[in-house]
Amino acid sequence: MRILHCCLANFYIDGFSYQENILPRVHKNLGHDVEILASTETYVTKTKLGYVEPRSYCNEDDIRVTRIPYSKLLPHSVMRKLRLYKGVKEKLEGFKPDIIFLHDFQFLDVKYIVRYAEENPKVKVYADCHTDFVNSARNWVSKNILHKIIYKRCAKKVEPYTTKFFGTLPARSDFLKEVYNIPAEKIELLPFGAEDDKIDWGAKDDIRRNVRKDLCLSEADFVIISGGKLDKRKNIHLLMKAIREIDINRVKLVLFGIPDSEMKEEVEQLAQHESIRYVGWLNSEQIYNYFLASDLAVFPGTHSVLWEQATGSGLPGIFKRWKGFEHIDLGGNCLFLETDSVKDLKNKINRVFVNTELFQHMKQTAFLKGVPHFAYAEIAKKAIDQ
Repeated sequence: MRILHCCLANFYIDGFSYQENILPRVHKNLGHDVEILASTETYVTKTKLGYVEPRSYCNEDDIRVTRIPYSKLLPHSVMRKLRLYKGVKEKLEGFKPDIIFLHDFQFLDVKYIVRYAEENPKVKVYADCHTDFVNSARNWVSKNILHKIIYKRCAKKVEPYTTKFFGTLPARSDFLKEVYNIPAEKIELLPFGAEDDKIDWGAKDDIRRNVRKDLCLSEADFVIISGGKLDKRKNIHLLMKAIREIDINRVKLVLFGIPDSEMKEEVEQLAQHESIRYVGWLNSEQIYNYFLASDLAVFPGTHSVLWEQATGSGLPGIFKRWKGFEHIDLGGNCLFLETDSVKDLKNKINRVFVNTELFQHMKQTAFLKGVPHFAYAEIAKKAIDQ
């Protein structure tokens, strides 16, 4: 099958472990002919979004990526919201995909996807949704103009030709129904997951031992891991404060990622503690190795794909409760934080550390259910009905 992954409703970032990076790679590994059509929006530093020149190249997975420019009909600030491009039609006609996977569909040039589907009735179109009321539609203009009028029009235009719409979180399945009026029978959950091809289960014990040795941690230490984009909404500063206040020498925190400008000073200051190991930026392979070396994942703020990656690595977790995000609980692998407070974090961490029976149940559930449920090898097949 010839599969075209379209990343035109948002950014596409080379070398990261976002869904739009992983699904094309796994589809290629399954034997498909895969290409990516993307906007010019990407990270120009490890934390800052910007724009690059349009071009075509092979990425780190040897998949051809074609970045196309925005149309110049209106100013760039308008085009990046309406998402009109130069070259969508030409790419479709040149590649001739059998399957088109839309990583979000909120771009006006979705009309070319519709036209191609009309002219090629055997083509299958799938679309996912990364939009919810936590990360989008947070002001009146965004909610009522962009989403309920402009992007809804995109959704309804492509809906007759789309086999399935996938919410990447339960909250996003709800968004598809409530905001874009997509029929419930066309919506399924396609969760984020762990890159199981990057987890070396056979060498788990050696990885655990070596990572802990590098961090001056012993096998007896109870290692908590957290990280990612260290902005204020992730509440990492509250976790660091909780670790500093927990009077248990064995409880250690390993923190990775780069803080934004608002949090940089506080994170660096809080990291100066004997129970905290701040390791900075990690690539995806390193993150999985650090997960294997840890005992518990704690993410006390807004959702991150790291939730699913940690659970798919067999880690029990503590997560902030958000309505429509409870899919991470597979029957006892995690606890939820009900408040944004140091007190709640301390209580939950102490509860897991002290209650051996609870921790063993969480650990067993994460491994037996979390590892297969969040494996991208299976998620990628579901994404194209295989």
